[in-house]
Amino acid sequence: MRTQDIPIASVGRIGKIHERVLIKLGIRTCRDALFYYPQRFDDFSAIVSIAQVAANTIITVRGTIQIIRNRRSRNRRMIVTEALLADESGSIKVIWFNQGFLSKVLKIGDRVSLSGRTSENILDLTLVNPAYEKESIDTESTHTGRLVPVYPGAAGITQKQLRIIIRAAIQSSLHELSEWMPQEFFNVERLMGIKESINAIHFPDSAEQWKGARNRLAFDELFFLQLAFLSTRSSQQHQPAFTCTFYEDKTRRFIEDLPFDLTKSQKIAAWEIVKDLERSHPMNRLLNGDVGSGKTVVSAVALLNVALSGAQGAYMAPTEILATQVYERISALMRPFGISCALVTAHKYQVSSIKYPVSRKEALEKIHGGEIHIIIGTHALIQKSVRFNRLALVIVDEQHRFGVNQRKALREKNPSGEMPHLLSMTATPIPRSLSLALYGDLDLSILDEIPKGRKKIITKIVPSQYREWTAEFIRKECSHGRQAFVICPVIDPSDVLAVRSTTQEYERLRSTVFQNFRVGMLHGKMKAREKEDIMGGFAAGAIDILVCTSVIEVGIDIPNASVMLIEGAERFGLAQLHQFRGRVGRGEHQSYCFLFPTESARDVVPRLSALVKCSDGFELAEMDLKNRGHGDLLGERQSGIPLFKLASLADVTGLKKAREWAEKLFPQLGDYPLLRARLADFERDAHLE
Repeated sequence: MRTQDIPIASVGRIGKIHERVLIKLGIRTCRDALFYYPQRFDDFSAIVSIAQVAANTIITVRGTIQIIRNRRSRNRRMIVTEALLADESGSIKVIWFNQGFLSKVLKIGDRVSLSGRTSENILDLTLVNPAYEKESIDTESTHTGRLVPVYPGAAGITQKQLRIIIRAAIQSSLHELSEWMPQEFFNVERLMGIKESINAIHFPDSAEQWKGARNRLAFDELFFLQLAFLSTRSSQQHQPAFTCTFYEDKTRRFIEDLPFDLTKSQKIAAWEIVKDLERSHPMNRLLNGDVGSGKTVVSAVALLNVALSGAQGAYMAPTEILATQVYERISALMRPFGISCALVTAHKYQVSSIKYPVSRKEALEKIHGGEIHIIIGTHALIQKSVRFNRLALVIVDEQHRFGVNQRKALREKNPSGEMPHLLSMTATPIPRSLSLALYGDLDLSILDEIPKGRKKIITKIVPSQYREWTAEFIRKECSHGRQAFVICPVIDPSDVLAVRSTTQEYERLRSTVFQNFRVGMLHGKMKAREKEDIMGGFAAGAIDILVCTSVIEVGIDIPNASVMLIEGAERFGLAQLHQFRGRVGRGEHQSYCFLFPTESARDVVPRLSALVKCSDGFELAEMDLKNRGHGDLLGERQSGIPLFKLASLADVTGLKKAREWAEKLFPQLGDYPLLRARLADFERDAHLE
């Protein structure tokens, strides 16, 4: 066994409690410790003599302990450890609070290095709560006198203990880490070797050295993601898939019978998809459409051709209410062609060709027997009880809402052994500069046009003095039969965040502002059934005003809703605000979006003004990427992409370089066993295997 593969508990003196904490942090082996990067550094590199110490500065001093003792504070509640440190130039007082053990660890006569901030009282300078380290001739400093790493931590282990453990892992196993990038890479790119990078990312001698290490390791993250995408694409090309026939005449009739004209981008996307379905290897395509751009009807074209080819298509929606809406829409479109559809959720089972209520057993038997060609549902579709006859196409709506394993389970539910084609769909506008990084293993179709006849949503930034005017406007809209959303950034009131909460606003609006209207509340802490009931009630018109959190970003289509009011608007990215805005304006009525920034955030008005001027989600997403980073676009984790430790998806140059090297080296992987092994490690760690 390589040293880097041995359990971390074998390094140094690690007890069971610390071992459990390390495992919680993802550190099981020495190798894990090598790749557990610091989140920041404390700069203790300014080493001065005691005579040079100035007030209120962060410094490191080295000297000999002349006095050290413990005493109780005046109120007896705190132990104060006092010491006197001296060097050739003078002495300085040192104080630690509630660290009484130090009087046993540090003794008079010990040579120590202390790093921290100085404080000045009436009489003298004092070093308060400094980091300490006994000096040794043959040991490099770890906690003082340098750039000191600060790691993402957990209760039960200190930063000092983490540094000692990671330093020990580096000393015992770094020498075994072999460079995986070939020499031809270094002949072109001026980047550090892997050993030097790992050492410098933890314990750099300078900020410049840390930057060099970060550049190399960040490149690796981008590079191996692209390499993994190419590997996935390659393996998919060798898997058999059901070959669908393109029924051109019936497809043309289907499109002509629609009550609206398809946009140019819808026609292009539909053509790309049906051509993919004709191939003998599985399609893996993402349909990225702006809010209201008409993804459902494009997916219906694909389902039509699958059904006409004698196979089955499954459409998985993120919520029961949206699954029901999609089922009603698609079954109506398929009725003229004699194609039977089914709805399968945790609580509903329907078959479009049967007018009486069907039982769960009857619906599942018809799906398994192949009598039903289009099956629409929620994650209930991946239950063992749902068995398909010949599943040729899987469509996953708002695909980032489902885990990688859930999508994989649905694709594998095919008794024929063929891999179903996969069409993922999302309304989250992904900047074109990011699409390669996020979806390098998928072909991409983009819907960037709004169907003709849709009215532009009027968007306004509203000063607080016009709050009552806005309330009266909403009352008039609801009086005319319209509905409204009120979005708050948090669920419960917070002493830290000066923003309106969902629960608080619901009570206020229900009891005073909109007391003559039906007000509902929706947030993420509610049980799934309760959320479905509330959304169903809103869709049915039983609720006039829905007070909610960002939970409504996807999963509900209310053509009758005409007003979107967003509290604390500055707390959301432009792309997310655009998603909220897309919940209205889906019907024939003029719709409105009102943005209310908090009083303390008036300086964000210029950023929010972009939403007033622009209705293109992709353009807004590009602005978010430039101004706020990719987190605002992707949330915590989307589409199965691993969270980078060092790389940034905003690094377009780095992404391009990583893709170029991945495409260059992937065909030669057989010649580079170390590169191939590292790719396997990356795929395992990122759960991409």
